[in-house]
Amino acid sequence: MKQRHALLALAVAASLTLAGCNRSESPDAATPAGTAATPAGETADQFIARVNEEVRTLMPELTASQWLSATYINDDSGLLAAKYNERYLAQLNSWIEQARTFEGQQMSPETARAINLLKLGASMPPPRNPEHLAELTKIASKMERTYGTGQYCTGEGEARSCRQLGQLEDVLRSSRDYDAQLDAWQGWHTIAQPMRADYTRFVELVNEGSRDLGFADAGEAWRSGYDMPPAELAAETDRLWNQVKPLYEQLHCYTRTRLEARYPGRGTVDGGLLPAHLMGNMWQQDWGNLWDVLQPYPNAGDLDITGALEKNYQAQLNERMVKENALIDSDRRADIAHAAQIDNARQMNERAQDFYTSLGMPALPASFWTKTQFIKPRDRDVVCHASAWDMGVKIGEGSDAQPDVRTKMCTKPNEEDFTTIYHELGHVYYYLAYNGRPPLFQNGAHDGFHEAIGDTIVLSMTPQYLQSIGLVGEQQQTQESLVNSQMRMALAKVSFLPFGLMIDRWRWGVFDGSITPENYNSAWWSLKAQYQGVAPATARGEEFFDAGAKYHVPGNTPYTRYFLSHVLQFQFYKALCDASGHTGPLNECSFYGNKAAGEKFWAMLEKGNSQPWQQTLKELTGGEQMDAAPVLEYFAPLQTWLTQQNEGKTCGWTASATAQSPAPAPAAQPAAPAPTQG
Repeated sequence: MKQRHALLALAVAASLTLAGCNRSESPDAATPAGTAATPAGETADQFIARVNEEVRTLMPELTASQWLSATYINDDSGLLAAKYNERYLAQLNSWIEQARTFEGQQMSPETARAINLLKLGASMPPPRNPEHLAELTKIASKMERTYGTGQYCTGEGEARSCRQLGQLEDVLRSSRDYDAQLDAWQGWHTIAQPMRADYTRFVELVNEGSRDLGFADAGEAWRSGYDMPPAELAAETDRLWNQVKPLYEQLHCYTRTRLEARYPGRGTVDGGLLPAHLMGNMWQQDWGNLWDVLQPYPNAGDLDITGALEKNYQAQLNERMVKENALIDSDRRADIAHAAQIDNARQMNERAQDFYTSLGMPALPASFWTKTQFIKPRDRDVVCHASAWDMGVKIGEGSDAQPDVRTKMCTKPNEEDFTTIYHELGHVYYYLAYNGRPPLFQNGAHDGFHEAIGDTIVLSMTPQYLQSIGLVGEQQQTQESLVNSQMRMALAKVSFLPFGLMIDRWRWGVFDGSITPENYNSAWWSLKAQYQGVAPATARGEEFFDAGAKYHVPGNTPYTRYFLSHVLQFQFYKALCDASGHTGPLNECSFYGNKAAGEKFWAMLEKGNSQPWQQTLKELTGGEQMDAAPVLEYFAPLQTWLTQQNEGKTCGWTASATAQSPAPAPAAQPAAPAPTQG
């Protein structure tokens, strides 16, 4: 997850029109307190130059407060994060007010784009009312703190036992006990119930902020960040989903058959839906932890990456232990284990860095290795959700100064975390590549680009690559080993696609009022049934707030970016494989060590969001349209195999109360013309 700062994701503008959606504001709209006047005679170009410098000045203290709030969770850090967030959003309101004075004026295309980006500069649109702005940032900080400190407790007195997310995820990952998995899944979802009232008020406030900016609601504001009219985004994502839906349906059918065999009579929910708690993942977004259940051919190639990583860790731990006195106390043993965990996590990061540097990209700054949170600390609560951070400051002197970039994870030695590291370093290398751009252009071409960078590298982690770094054994070149390899990747990539779509379908409905607070939970599960074909094994009434059990909802991170990234990464991968000279089947390509592919990749990263994403995409792939055809090309062998395996079975699913995707509001009338970018 990209997290330049925790609650403010800079977005790409919908167009080069000066006022985005340009809905007319009511004459009595309040002017935000403290709005500074534009200096007399200042041109639009000078205004943007000034704003870039002011952003550069404000960003370090904002990101530092957000980092503390996420890595030292307490009331004090939460207060600091809320106040710095409030301060930044108030300043953003001021910049937006000042930008209005330039409407209709001539300016450079770059300035016109920067002003648009400024308006779309927060995923949490700030209300102009100062009291409401303060309330919004307080609620946002509180919800993130609630998520980060969430735990499921059972028993009383001395028998009381509490587990946090990581421990509950371990149950879903490793246990195949139906009831233990159900208990862990239900337990985590209890942490979201207290957020429900806060989230309801949060929606009211971000909608107010969105209307102050001229949008119908926060959903329309989010959909405006894609260099296209906001009303077109839903149709575009539907088009992409329909390309890949047949492949997902075949994987769903195969998985259901295997679960029914593993849990007779309990492997499905009525209508052919998959039980949410049996998918190996708290949110059913990645089915890779079901490898032991879903592996097509157990004796055709060793792809037990988790086993290899765990073995490496245990070897390091044992080596440390034998160097100590056999009679050391339990506290010292815990210290040794903690040190071994840190070393192991660092080594996993070093291995991921090696892939990027093999392409000709620079080594990570020295500060990355001292400031990153590699594992969960023992002495405090943290937000364990993996994220990458650009702190907005450079460390060092003169030409030797390097950006302060870091990641935050609670790393464990398993395949899911290993590939997550490659993903997070994709964000970090994007930060490094576009660091020379003005701050308003320091972001991905659109937010889906940022999420796709590291995952493009993950696609290049073929069995042959994994063998070369010692994580898997010698790979047999057989049809069975090919199917195994394809299945391993599909359980991460294909399983995610509908999940990546449905979260924002839910939020768009919440924001536009078609999903009311009285129906939050029923709408959530209706959409999960519609898109993912999953359902809870037990009733989930409106006393629950299951959406809040996924970080990105209380953390207010738009999610369509992740769906788009799962399409774009295959387009990027195909283009880089072509650049590397690969001529065989797409799924066999690894461009590890190929400088030509690395040079082309870096050239795209360096552009940031200084130009429309269509242009950036064309420079890498040759086309201006997002397209899922490379997904189907990559998984063609698996889709053929799945179709054969599912022959004679009744595939698909039905849901009794399937929700329809909320329709986005109509496109706004165009704003006064601004110069276009050539």
